[in-house]
Amino acid sequence: MTIAIGDTLPSASFKEKTVDGPVETSTDALFKGKKVVLFAVPGAFTPTCTLNHLPGYLDNREALLAKGVDDIAVIAVNDWHVMGAWATQTGGLGKIHFLADWDGSYTKSLGLDADLSAGGLGVRSKRYSMLVEDGVVKSLDIEESPGQATVSAADAMLAKL
Repeated sequence: MTIAIGDTLPSASFKEKTVDGPVETSTDALFKGKKVVLFAVPGAFTPTCTLNHLPGYLDNREALLAKGVDDIAVIAVNDWHVMGAWATQTGGLGKIHFLADWDGSYTKSLGLDADLSAGGLGVRSKRYSMLVEDGVVKSLDIEESPGQATVSAADAMLAKL
């Protein structure tokens, strides 16, 4: 079953690279008492994710924060080393959270997993964005195709805010 507007995000912990090194962070630490934009990509370093989806959130970070967003996070079914390298290479380290769902278990718990084996990726995440307030999903936009970043793009989220 796919998570829906009005649902509370399930609890989990993630490992992410920070400017101070790797840290464990929890859904409570990320979402409790905050308004957070969470977006997901099928994979770090993949073309649409790296050239289109992530740059929109990095470029619009200040505009999103100005609209009352407390934090921004991206999640992918990759290990924290890959997510950390992606954060560093794209200039996103320290600007947004790069959450590693290394085995896809969190993505599966949301019902947002996708079998992208035909493209050589295996089981990954659907591309989506959501606005989360105090752990509750307030909006959820899922792309029909993993190669698109339109309804889940930063400008679409800005328009909602």
